[in-house]
Amino acid sequence: MTNILHIDSSPRGERSKSRQLAREFITKWKALHSEDTITYRDLRESPIPHVTEEWIAADYSPLEAKTPEMIDVLRFSDELVDEFLAAERCIFSVPMYNFSIPSGFKAYIDYIVRVGRTFAVMDGEFKGLVKGKKILFITARGGEYGAGSIYEEWDVQEPALRFAFQFIGVTDIQFIHANGLDLGDEIRQRGLNEARMKVQDLVVNW
Repeated sequence: MTNILHIDSSPRGERSKSRQLAREFITKWKALHSEDTITYRDLRESPIPHVTEEWIAADYSPLEAKTPEMIDVLRFSDELVDEFLAAERCIFSVPMYNFSIPSGFKAYIDYIVRVGRTFAVMDGEFKGLVKGKKILFITARGGEYGAGSIYEEWDVQEPALRFAFQFIGVTDIQFIHANGLDLGDEIRQRGLNEARMKVQDLVVNW
């Protein structure tokens, strides 16, 4: 049995293509792996607060120096970290917003990139503490930013996501991009069809 964490981050509801594709993946996965457990979190329905000065002070204080107030400030972050670490596989649906990611998912990253929990500083060097985890990002993009595109360098979404999770130790990271969704009906449908083909393939081979 595998523990899977599924997080949707689009502020859109049923109109969200990243949500739709992630739901298709989960539905197909459950048909093949009915014994797996899936934990679901919707950042639209339950937004994560952005970090504050108090949060940062609590996070970087040594455990023995943390006050009850600091522990309380970090309580929700600890819940998210525990949930993340308990999952062997994670499926994150993330739309592209202004060439990067929605602020809600950035807040999620800020809450789980935690010194002493998901990374450490050893002899002046950073060391990721997260091992044996697979992550799949399913994205929806208005334009086309793939390799060879004239807009390839505009894509700061995939590099930012890849680096943030590699920083905490994750090495198995994959992406399914639905491209060109704002470029007319024909290109939109092609982008969705290509993404759905990748969903079908990865469900079997992930």
